[in-house]
Amino acid sequence: MPFLTEPEPQRGIPLSVLPGIRRVVARNPSVMTYQGTNTYLIEVDDALVVIDPGPKDMQHVQEVLAAAGSTPIRHIVLTHTHSDHWGAAAALAKATGAPIASYKISEKAGFEPDIALDDGETVAGLTALHTPGHAADHLCFEHFLPDGTKILFSGDHVMSWSSSIVSPPDGDMLAYYRSLELLLARDEVVYLGGHGPLLADPRVLVRELLEHRQFRERTILAELKQQEWVVAALSAKLYDKTDPFLKAAAQRNVLAHMLKLKAEGFVEEHEPDTTPHPDTMLLTPPPGVQDESGGEFAAMRADALRRFGMAGMRAL
Repeated sequence: MPFLTEPEPQRGIPLSVLPGIRRVVARNPSVMTYQGTNTYLIEVDDALVVIDPGPKDMQHVQEVLAAAGSTPIRHIVLTHTHSDHWGAAAALAKATGAPIASYKISEKAGFEPDIALDDGETVAGLTALHTPGHAADHLCFEHFLPDGTKILFSGDHVMSWSSSIVSPPDGDMLAYYRSLELLLARDEVVYLGGHGPLLADPRVLVRELLEHRQFRERTILAELKQQEWVVAALSAKLYDKTDPFLKAAAQRNVLAHMLKLKAEGFVEEHEPDTTPHPDTMLLTPPPGVQDESGGEFAAMRADALRRFGMAGMRAL
């Protein structure tokens, strides 16, 4: 797939992205967050809107405030409530008095937005699109530049540098398919993702992301037609990963495909394995992504033992 790269961005200063839009890149680089979370500052009338205030890091909050300068921050908007996007929201809201807007049903326990958004609703000139898949509460936001160009803040749903992890239960592969199909029917010319650089001509990548998932699903089905598979073992066969956390991310994607196929009636779940796979034995999260779309690591290890087979195969 035509993924993009960029050199490490300058830290602590606002970087111009498009007319009226700047970003401050958080200091949380990792295998899951690339160079760090993009916090966007958008000029709207005589004020600013901040999209994704970033991880819980007071240095980053101070850098966002410094980037705003004397221009007031009137709204804080979240694409989703994973910690690398949501973590600084409370501190930035306290410092500015700005309300927090996000999807109406939050996946973050104990958090309720000040402005609860549904699909198609607007806040500060941004139109929300509910795009679950990577996260159940994920929103993308349509925005018009001063010259009328239509762009999309695509969060972690579509990013220029990598595909997204789909990690149950917050992540849902069937919803992810449908959300990609939704974007294919739209006409934004640029995407600004939650991590990585600007993406031009974005539907080329959206189409390839969907086709890649469909190919992976066909591969999983072909393997299941031959025998039952445990999630970790099938992931190890299908993915060539060396980083321990990327191995875990691959397992989450395989599980998400299995659960989609189960929901559609193609496969069924059997008794889990009892022996941990070597890829999960020493699993630890890299710094900055302990809560990134995977929940508790004990649950991830248990999920790696789940076993699936073709529906009705045992009765044959």
